[in-house]
Parts: sequence; C-alpha cells; structure tokens
Amino acid sequence: MRGCAPSLAVGIDRYMTCRLLKLLALSSVSLGLSGCGYFDSRAAHKAQITMIGMTAYDLQSCAGLPAATKQVNETTQIFIYNGTQPQPSYGGSTLIPIGDIMTTVSQLGGGGGTTCSAVIRLDHDRVADVHYTGNNDELIGTDGICSIITRGCSRQPEGTMNRSTGNLLFGPVSAFHEPKGPNQSSGSTYSPQSGTVELNPDPNSTDPAIIPRLP
Repeated sequence: MRGCAPSLAVGIDRYMTCRLLKLLALSSVSLGLSGCGYFDSRAAHKAQITMIGMTAYDLQSCAGLPAATKQVNETTQIFIYNGTQPQPSYGGSTLIPIGDIMTTVSQLGGGGGTTCSAVIRLDHDRVADVHYTGNNDELIGTDGICSIITRGCSRQPEGTMNRSTGNLLFGPVSAFHEPKGPNQSSGSTYSPQSGTVELNPDPNSTDPAIIPRLP
C-alpha cells in the first residue's frame, strides 16, 4: 500500500487539475457570453413571456412609470418604456488593437446597440403583449439592451406574472429570436372600423389591399 500511495496522490492531483481547468474554461466562456450580450438577450426574451398577464399596477411597480401611454379603446392601452445603455469600450494596445477589432465585429454583426423602446399592450388592464424596437442588439443575440427595461420585473417577480417559460434547453426562450407572441383578443386588435374589413389575400387582384370582410 505504501508503494501505491505516491501514484495515487499523483492521479488525484491530475484529476483535480483537469477539473480546475475545465471550470476555468467554462467560467471564461460564461464571462465572454455575458460580456457580449448573450444572457441579456435571453433575459429580454424571457420577459416577453413572464410579463404576460401582469396587472398595470404590478407592471409600474417593477418597471416604473412609462415614458408615454396611449388609450387605444375602452379596454386597450399602450405603455412605452425607453432605456439607454452606453456602448461598451474595449481595452487594447498598439500591438493588438482589441478595441478596433471588437468595434468592427460589432458593426459587421449588427451589435453595438445603445437604445431600446419596449412597447407593451395592456388588455383589460393586464399585459397582453411585449414588443421591442430600436438599436437594441448587442454583439451576441438580439434585443439585449432591452433587458435594462425589464430587469426590475425579472429580478423580483410580481405575483401576477406568468412563471411558465418551458424547459431551459428546449423551451421557447432564445437569445437569437423573440418568442412567439400570444394570441390577442379581438377587442385589443380591432376597432369598430377595422373589424369590418380584412386584407386582400390575392396578390394579383385589382381590388384594394384592404377589402370588406365577408359575412
């Protein structure tokens, strides 16, 4: 047994070293993704699911007062929230111009965004839909800047929020595209005028694009 002790110790040491290197590699990847906006994009898209169903009171409690509101009809409102974030600066040197490289990559990849507007539709005083617009993409993913608007609701969820976001790996939340929008009531999508007409589906028709709805 004494003769085996040194080799056993070496084996354990190598195993622990490999484990440490793997952890360091995973940490580096995680930090890299975080710095490039991957997790911000996932958080913004997850909020488009979890915020559905919130009351207007809860929404304003965690997201604050909207920058603008619009009463569309008796049961439908539009809340607009704006957020800005300074463009990240990357360090570097004259030998390896990391800053210039990252800026070029951001521009080519459509990242480097700084602003987001969240357009939230409320139906009967509850959140029915969340849309993002603006120059809001970070280096990896889409809509990452918008996470600064929904962060308060994500970090401390309100009781009227939707907790169902599916499986972590196979659920509807992605960093690269928004989740499918929920179905809306006719009262929040059609006015008395628009409810009587529909889109002309025939691209070769000589009739107008909007035609009377058939009974």
